[in-house]
Amino acid sequence: MRKISVIAAAVATGTLAALAVTPAQAAESGYSLKVRGVQYDAPGADSNSCSTGNTAAEYLTIKNYSTTATVNLKGYVVKDATGNRFTFANNHYLQPGDFVKLRGGYGTESDAGNVAYRGSCNFIWNNDRDTVYLSTPSGKSADSHAYTKSGSDSDGNGYITFHG
Repeated sequence: MRKISVIAAAVATGTLAALAVTPAQAAESGYSLKVRGVQYDAPGADSNSCSTGNTAAEYLTIKNYSTTATVNLKGYVVKDATGNRFTFANNHYLQPGDFVKLRGGYGTESDAGNVAYRGSCNFIWNNDRDTVYLSTPSGKSADSHAYTKSGSDSDGNGYITFHG
């Protein structure tokens, strides 16, 4: 009987209603995260040399399309069709409408600079065709897109937009 009284008091004061509409920070708001686009073919001749290569010019843009929830990317996974994968190991917060570019190569992650690095100078995206997968920390699919160079990249610039 005491539990019912506490709940009734919370409803009467509006406390319970406020708790019900508070957006989840990072729990499973992965559905607001989408792959905005992918630069699957870095400009120039492909070279995965860490010192002189162009893997940092290959990137994936992930955007938080929520208008209210901030999402922490820690634990989210990006992978391709053959199983190459990257897991966000650090806290990286995306405010509503914010984005991050996940680049190849090494560098310093920055929320302010909207950048994260895969920590590898090897290319992840195939230049002819591939599939991009984004999964939540619990393994649920947040977004995925298959592409082909001939069918998805109408202007041939190596970049494909999935969500505007």
